Amino acid sequence: RAAAPLPPAAAARALRRAARFVGRALPLCRAHTVEFFTRGLWERLVAARPDAVLEALRAAGPLARPLAAGAGAAAAPAFCENSEKLINVHLFALAAKYHSLSSLGVCTPLEDVLEALKGNSEGATGIKPDEFMNNKKSHEVQVMSELVDSIANYCGIKQVIDIGSGKGYLSSFLSMQYNLKVYGIDSSSSNTNGAHERNRKLKKHWRAYQSRGRESLKSQTLEKANNRPVESKIKCKTISEELLNNANSLQNQDQVILQDLVPSCGFTEMATPATNTETEADLVTGTQSHETKLSEEVLAILNVLSADAVEDFSSFHNNSGELCEEEKVQRKMTSLKTKARKSSESNLYFPLTSCITAETELNDIITDLEDCMMVGLHTCGDLAANTLRIFTAKPEIKAVCSVGCCYHLLSEQFENQEECHDQVWGFPMCQYLKDKGWCCGRNARIANFKSLLDRHVGKTFSKSSSFIDYVRRSLKKLELDDSKLPDSCIMDYYEKYKHRMNELEAFNMLKVVLAPCIEVLILLDRLCYLKEQENIAWSGLVKLFDPVKSPRCYAVIALKNQSCS
Repeated sequence: RAAAPLPPAAAARALRRAARFVGRALPLCRAHTVEFFTRGLWERLVAARPDAVLEALRAAGPLARPLAAGAGAAAAPAFCENSEKLINVHLFALAAKYHSLSSLGVCTPLEDVLEALKGNSEGATGIKPDEFMNNKKSHEVQVMSELVDSIANYCGIKQVIDIGSGKGYLSSFLSMQYNLKVYGIDSSSSNTNGAHERNRKLKKHWRAYQSRGRESLKSQTLEKANNRPVESKIKCKTISEELLNNANSLQNQDQVILQDLVPSCGFTEMATPATNTETEADLVTGTQSHETKLSEEVLAILNVLSADAVEDFSSFHNNSGELCEEEKVQRKMTSLKTKARKSSESNLYFPLTSCITAETELNDIITDLEDCMMVGLHTCGDLAANTLRIFTAKPEIKAVCSVGCCYHLLSEQFENQEECHDQVWGFPMCQYLKDKGWCCGRNARIANFKSLLDRHVGKTFSKSSSFIDYVRRSLKKLELDDSKLPDSCIMDYYEKYKHRMNELEAFNMLKVVLAPCIEVLILLDRLCYLKEQENIAWSGLVKLFDPVKSPRCYAVIALKNQSCS
């Protein structure tokens, strides 16, 4: 049974609170620093002095308590009713903190979700992807893959559709680590082609990982076997005959391989099955703490790799360097098993190129579409919203796990006065915000707010030797003639506004404080949309990643009713 869902009424209340607060702060949210000086934004929007604003924001920093529950409406006095200027910065900062996802209490802890799903999930051996990706991507892929696998097991599905798969990191890892059949769909053919090549290279890394594990296992097994007293002997021929007798079907072959892969198959002194029961038990007990983890790791490597990526697991030689009959039999069985799996597991990851919209028919892209789940790791703009719409509309899709990003690329229904009745918009999705005609505006949706004159902002300034050089490069980039603008004029502007840098800094900090509230509004809009659907059994927001490593860390997750078909 899935974790207890947030009731639709509770999600709706949280959305209304966030909308009220953000609505009062919209003039600040929608302001752009490019217009800061030309439109006199500080004088128009903020009553306090810049130094007082910065001091108040520091006082209401990470250690300050947000407003108590029910005090969200107190955000109104932070702004003047008549002029709409910000007059109480401290109260404003505390109210913004109160309207964060963590303070609103609308998120389901990841641990609770995994705990609720684990009944049908055995999990996989901990193979970390940090050898193949940077730390940020490794963290994202590992955490999300575990959750996706748990959901897939819970729903009893093996097919995953990765929307906006990009370079294929998540798709590759899901197929290799968890043996899921993954279709990675991206609109960029260069990304798809790159994903093919990257997946091929990942398999090579996986082989190397397998080889290291095999050698370590061999060393551990040899050491334990040399220290174990041998109670009886038998020729390898006897063992091989017994193994061959058990190899009547592919299932028996699999059992023999899995049972005899770890024990000391390369030694000339072995106990007979009739007399070695106690000896085997002693061996397992004596070596479990040293061998179990390693053997599981190696077996997991075999299990997660598609057949064309698996090398023969058979290099356990005896001390004389010769192969006994048992080793030969096991090599043959391993080869048989590999060939038998080849048709079904040789291509567990399929990168595809297609532009996904809300009207996309997945059957046109995936010919063998079956019961599946959709995932998206940092899907940009409208793609995250369209992923949810496709999920609710297609009966084959039993679950969804979507982490969105690039909110500035969202299309908004009420941003422009012109109405396009046939267009599907990225925001808003839920009925409440649609009825209110809610619009954030692109400036409000831009995640990072930087100083206009910050030396570390933008590729142009990073290539510039001075402020004068920066201005001239910028004018050329904008295709403007800078020949009539002398250096002295450029520096006059710089000196004229240099003393007002604290205003710009304070203004940007106010926008930074508001940025998480905009994200709250967008995510709650998506959650409330899901809760409006009749075929959804469970839906929630889950803080999936460490926000320090991955700032866009919240996943929208939903599972359909089991009876949906």
